[in-house]
Amino acid sequence: MILTLARNDFRKKFAGAYLGIVWALVQPAVTVLMYWFVFQVGLRQTRTYGGVPFILWMLAGLVPWFYFNEAVSGGARCLVEYSYLVKKVVFRFEILPIVKAVSALYVHAFFALICVLLTCAYASFPGIFLLQIFYYSGAMFFLVIALSYGTSAISVLFQDNVQIVSIALQIGVWFTPIMWNLQDLALPKALILLFKLNPMYYIVYGYRDSLIFRVPFWQHPCLTAYFWAMTVLLYLWGTRTFRRSRPHFADVL
Repeated sequence: MILTLARNDFRKKFAGAYLGIVWALVQPAVTVLMYWFVFQVGLRQTRTYGGVPFILWMLAGLVPWFYFNEAVSGGARCLVEYSYLVKKVVFRFEILPIVKAVSALYVHAFFALICVLLTCAYASFPGIFLLQIFYYSGAMFFLVIALSYGTSAISVLFQDNVQIVSIALQIGVWFTPIMWNLQDLALPKALILLFKLNPMYYIVYGYRDSLIFRVPFWQHPCLTAYFWAMTVLLYLWGTRTFRRSRPHFADVL
């Protein structure tokens, strides 16, 4: 049921459009081209990281962020969007946040493949480290689910929450080291630690470690332990918020 609903959710976004699902690929592609023009052409960023140009290093961080942004924003509004299903007594609407997370995976898989192909073209095949992409993608998937349960429940009772989540994601992309390298900045250690507390820091650098630097994830035991501890806490908060708010969904919607 989750896979069927996820496919339908993906298709209905572009129903009636002449280009159909092509639009799902156009917006991220345009964003990448815009960043390439700003940093590579405008600011003349010529640095290389791990033997690959800056734009590819940045793309390895943008690809997981595209998924995170789409899945979290979709998860926050899923109960409101599918209110007709929430009102059905026999429907298990607690799967709706998972449906949104799975739906966003289609575009993510495409851009992850493009990123891998470009890495092979500019550097070399990542080898066994490529398998870590599945680990980091799975970790990000669970993080999205943990956030979506809480934000979707709040959005039903307080619909302004959808806009708050959207603004938070716009700010979050700049608080995640995607367009800039944390190691290149002479920042105080306390500020560096603050940036690392962002769970997406672990995912973004995990993708770069897998594709570019060939660093196994177990070489970051503290970051790994922190990420999963934070994800579990967010999941417990999200499911508790969802469970406590559930009796009011049908009345409010």
